Amino acid sequence: MAVLSLQITTTAVFPRWMVSSWTPSRESKTVLGDPRSCSGFFKSGPSRKVVMSVLDFGGVGDGKTSNTDTFRRAVRYMQRFGDRGGSQLNVPKGTWLTGSFNLTSNFTLFLEDGAVVLGSQDPKEWPIIEPLPSYGRGRERLGGRHISLIHGDGLVNVVITGQNGTIDGQGKMWWELWWNRTLEFTRGHLLEIMNSHNILISNLTFLNSPFWTIHPVYCSNVVIKDMTILAPLKAPNTDGIDPDSSVNVCIEDCYIESGDDLVAVKSGWDQYGIRMARPSSNIIIRKVSGTTPTCSGVGIGSEMSGGISNVTIEDLHVWDSAAGVRIKSDKGRGGYIANVSISNIKMERVKIPIRFSRGSNDHPDEGYDSKAIPKVKGIFISNILSLNSTKAPVLQGIEGTSFEEICLTNVTVLGLASSAAWHCEFVSGFSRGVFPVPCPQLQNDGFLFLCS
Repeated sequence: MAVLSLQITTTAVFPRWMVSSWTPSRESKTVLGDPRSCSGFFKSGPSRKVVMSVLDFGGVGDGKTSNTDTFRRAVRYMQRFGDRGGSQLNVPKGTWLTGSFNLTSNFTLFLEDGAVVLGSQDPKEWPIIEPLPSYGRGRERLGGRHISLIHGDGLVNVVITGQNGTIDGQGKMWWELWWNRTLEFTRGHLLEIMNSHNILISNLTFLNSPFWTIHPVYCSNVVIKDMTILAPLKAPNTDGIDPDSSVNVCIEDCYIESGDDLVAVKSGWDQYGIRMARPSSNIIIRKVSGTTPTCSGVGIGSEMSGGISNVTIEDLHVWDSAAGVRIKSDKGRGGYIANVSISNIKMERVKIPIRFSRGSNDHPDEGYDSKAIPKVKGIFISNILSLNSTKAPVLQGIEGTSFEEICLTNVTVLGLASSAAWHCEFVSGFSRGVFPVPCPQLQNDGFLFLCS
């Protein structure tokens, strides 16, 4: 096995090009300059002036002694150095049992080789916090939600890294609550960073998250790279990385095994996401590999009510999965998905390599507007190879709107039965070099003009 998170002030209107005769060019499909580089997303600063260890605060790395107060006390102490060059907290070799703790600005959390931060099995050590305003409630249950194991809100210049140390959420307890239908509040993430800017997460292994593993929400300039993220393939909703209502996010060189999407781009849920209007935009996902038997390598949505645009997905390798790349939306979502470039994808034994899906009937409450229909325009798919596929691509738009300018180039799906055919509804677009031959809705004229 290979081993390898800007305040938005836009209102809930569609980008100008979505309501005009906009024609994408090669330049318009580029996210922040060179789409093959994450340089410029995170700005590194000078070395931290104060470097300390959890041992300096009485930490005990025996895997049994609680270090919750240790981590909380350490971060509170190091917060005083935020405007004096910042600080770094080292976690040495050992197993450090802890409940949830918050980070601070101008701060580095560094896990040395052999260090394991182990999530507490006491739900009281994952306190209940307010729901996200773009969701209106906990994602799984009404009311609040459990805080993440490692949490940050309103931060700047934060690094979470190390020498391939491990953060293990011990999620089995939480998964069993979900399976047994005894979960009272929405499960916590392993790492959630909110309302923050200039974040780097790298060179670590994350294991067994109770819920979504890494969740940057309302953030800007986030880099997540060289990460290994693992959860049992049956563990429910253990998404790998979910950028949510965030801008300028780069995810690269990550290996992920999970019970849900490896990466999912989100921007809020139904009327709450529409009202908050915090899009996800300028997102790069590249050189990600892994498997998920129930979900997709990269998903967009289904919570996308604040809008999603300017997404580059490239050099993806997915195997033994339900879908390769999937766009998920529904009536009531509103919002838009626009200008998404998907290229250089290899899939092996993936059931449906390319999928647009609808109809989940998944809403926060009865206050959603069933007439709020998502707008989808400008999905550029090229250089796709799917081996030993089960089904041809399924592209299901939504009645009452059209998913427009779906452009496919050099797409090959092998291993299908001779009777297998694309399934398309409420979509329109263009294709060239596609096997098997796509549905008629994707054989329109004007390919070179709109898709080059």
